[in-house]
This record gives sequence, C-alpha cells and structure tokens, in this order.
Amino acid sequence: MKNNPSKLKVMDAASALFFQKGFHGTSVRDIAEKAAVNVSLISYYFNSKQGLLEYGVTQFYETYLKAMEETLRQSENDTELERLKKLINTIIQYKQMNHQFSCFIHRELSLDSVFVREMAVTYIAKENYYIRETFYAILKPQKQISDRDFLLMQLKGMLITPYVLQNEWKNQVIGENSHQLFVKKYVQSINKWLDFIVN
Repeated sequence: MKNNPSKLKVMDAASALFFQKGFHGTSVRDIAEKAAVNVSLISYYFNSKQGLLEYGVTQFYETYLKAMEETLRQSENDTELERLKKLINTIIQYKQMNHQFSCFIHRELSLDSVFVREMAVTYIAKENYYIRETFYAILKPQKQISDRDFLLMQLKGMLITPYVLQNEWKNQVIGENSHQLFVKKYVQSINKWLDFIVN
C-alpha cells in the first residue's frame, strides 16, 4: 500500500467515511468522490466495497500485530512490568495513529458485526494472546484465576475505551501534537494502574 499513492488515497477516504457514516452508510461513489478517483479504480484495486473493507482490516491488523511482536522481541531482556508497559505504549500509539479506522473497527466489534468479526477473528485471537500472556507475567503466582481474569478485562477495557467512546475524547485530540500528548497522558494513566495492581 505504501508504494501505491492512489490505493492509499482510497483507503484514507474509506477510513474517514467508515468512521463518519459506518460501512453500510458509505457508498463506493462516496469513497471515490472523497479520494478524487474514478469508481472504476476502486473496482480495479478492491473489486467491491467489501473487498476494500477486507483489505483495510487485513492491513490494519497485520501492521498492528507486527508492531506488537517487534515490541515484545525488543523488550525480551526487560522486566515483565517494563515489557508490558512498552507493549501498551505500542498499542495506544498504533491505535491513535490510525484513529478513525481504530474507532470504526472497535465500534463494529462492539456491535458484534459479523462482517468485521469474521475477518478479524484470527487477528483478535493473536492480539488477545499477546496481551494476556504479557499481563499475566506481571501478576503474583498466588493471584486467583478469577482475579487475574477480572484484572485482564479491566486492562483490555482501558485499551479500547478511547476508540469505542470516541465522542467523549474528540474535543481533546486535535492535530498531530494533540494525538501524541493524548498517547503520553493516557499511557501514563494505565501505567499508574499497573503499578497499583502489582504492588
């Protein structure tokens, strides 16, 4: 996608429109107009709106999981807590860099949207595995299984909340510097929670 400016323009337009109007509320013509391309170009690259969505979800998750894997690989020699904090930073940084598509995907998943869930099920399982294993590594062995599961649910909730409840954050995040400031402050907030539950 990086080597093809037209394809990237189409994906950026689709991401913005899916975020604003939802998948079903967006037409191929809307995407073509926003991207300033011909409808036939979208058909050529993606076959259909469904094909465009599949491509977008695949690109989103494959890049996301590579970023998570790279963070885990680079932090192998860190303490378990530091490793988890770095992973959380990577997750929030990635989601914020891809804010509109992150919000769209999380909204669709929260609605149990079949068309997104079917595409993303393998990716979500892998994401859950990385988060769960890295999180459980910081907990004391005597923690009861149910406590661990509830704490993990809280962590996962914190990782998705800004992208499910985006309307509550939209006035606080305007422009690139604002996105970076949000990542910094939000990650610090999660880190304080982690320090509290570890101690």
